[in-house]
Amino acid sequence: MKAMWQCALLVSLAAPALAQGQASPAPDALTAALKRQFDGVSRNMKEAAEKMPEEKYSFQPNKDVRTFGQFVGHIINAQYRSCSLVKGETNPNKQDFEKEVSQKAALVKGITAANDYCAAAFTSANDKWMLETVTQQMGGNAMQVPRAAILAGTTSHSNESYGSMAVYMRLNGLVPPSTERAQAPRRPSP
Repeated sequence: MKAMWQCALLVSLAAPALAQGQASPAPDALTAALKRQFDGVSRNMKEAAEKMPEEKYSFQPNKDVRTFGQFVGHIINAQYRSCSLVKGETNPNKQDFEKEVSQKAALVKGITAANDYCAAAFTSANDKWMLETVTQQMGGNAMQVPRAAILAGTTSHSNESYGSMAVYMRLNGLVPPSTERAQAPRRPSP
């Protein structure tokens, strides 16, 4: 549901500008915006997975939450599931990364591959294709959902998981990649 609201918000924000006769957004502006958002969170997830030491992949603040490695695995599974639906393909992921994989190298490789698989959905995408609906199972019900909403939901879900992973990193004395980039000294403009 959250993803559908995000998509509706994007469309509602663009509608007043168009109604007032202002310049139209760039062609495929929705697709470009979704791609930028996905690229940002996929970079954060990959860099967090690379930065966390192997021995900390089993870290969990308490027994009621996922380990760091399980968060990485959870996102791998979710990205393959969502992006295969958007692409109209059978999910190529046959492994439950959250429950079956705990080694850092395998999870880093997995998140890299899942990110690449989802990024490929944007390669030849355009706004018309993004607004076409696909059938998504939600709570046992089949619903027609725009591809854009599914991809926005995938990005949102990844951001939520990255937020938890960032806390795990902080609890282990590590600065999350997104914060590290934001704090990096800026080069003066020429």
